[in-house]
Amino acid sequence: MADLAPSLAREAVLKESTALPTDMLRIRGYDFNAGVDYHALLQSFLTTGFQASSFGLAVQEINKMIEKRLEPVEEEKGEGEEEGEGEGGSHVSGARSGCTIFLGYTSNLISSGVRESIRYLAQHKMVDVIVTTAGGVEEDLIKCMAPTYLGDFNLPGKELRQRGINRIGNLLVPNDNYCKFEDWLMPILDQMVQEQKTEGVHWTPSKMIHRLGKEINNPESVYYWAYKNDIPVFSPALTDGSLGDMIYFHSYKNPGLVLDIVEDIRRLNSKAVFAKRTGMIILGGGLVKHHVCNANLMRNGADYSVFVNTGQEFDGSDSGARPDEAVSWGKIRMDAKPVKVYGDVTLVFPLLVAETFAHQADKLIAEKNE
Repeated sequence: MADLAPSLAREAVLKESTALPTDMLRIRGYDFNAGVDYHALLQSFLTTGFQASSFGLAVQEINKMIEKRLEPVEEEKGEGEEEGEGEGGSHVSGARSGCTIFLGYTSNLISSGVRESIRYLAQHKMVDVIVTTAGGVEEDLIKCMAPTYLGDFNLPGKELRQRGINRIGNLLVPNDNYCKFEDWLMPILDQMVQEQKTEGVHWTPSKMIHRLGKEINNPESVYYWAYKNDIPVFSPALTDGSLGDMIYFHSYKNPGLVLDIVEDIRRLNSKAVFAKRTGMIILGGGLVKHHVCNANLMRNGADYSVFVNTGQEFDGSDSGARPDEAVSWGKIRMDAKPVKVYGDVTLVFPLLVAETFAHQADKLIAEKNE
């Protein structure tokens, strides 16, 4: 038996391998002996392993969206398309119709410096549809009036409350910022109510955001550029934030404003239904993740998908659900190759933009200006 033990151990430890496919990527990281080349460094993530490789796959997936987006195709227009885009029939709508790119993000990302990456995409019309939360709208507008500051995760809430300072993670927003927002917004709400009563304007959340983007008239704003470039912004829970607070206060002063979410869901879903192909880039989870995915269910799934969040699936939450769960619902096509990057969007997304939209900016901007 003593002689048998080592052979059993050897058999267990030195079990013979089966051959792996010859086309599999080999793990290799960046060699800094080659100097500091950030593009090459980010390219090396694909063969680094773990979430670095997920990042590399996400770069490939977004670049596929861009490649298809630049292909001119004949597209069918149908009911529910936006005013000014044509009604019914087929037409050649130009290079931008090859892939409709949906961008969804949570409000904390606008509070953070990711706002500038998102603003860049809207400024150059590199995405076609935006979905965000109420905070994702108001925080952008408020930043045009007053800054957000870097604080600390450990600052005590009680002391901050006594000083009129609001904390978003390690970001600080003075309450005075929201007072400035109220002063700016109230006359616009008055005008919206007036136009509703006298001109029959039918307001929806997306139309309101379009109007606010026009009124802010500031090139630092995401929604100014969404207005300028006719990028629809959907926010079905627009009242869940400071905007809702202001609408609530305003309703006592000048009641009657109506926002129709039914028209918006028809408009959003039509953006997916009548698209040749669709790509989803979803930053964070919750409402924005599901709202974008559910719109793509209406066309039996998105062709390309990238999720970036820190959510886990063990509790059955939609936020933490992996892309394959969306395949089961028909929100991502069965033959797609979706990617989820587990990571903080503030770290991941600017690098993703650098390796995709910004890297192909010349082609995208030239095509936009045609």
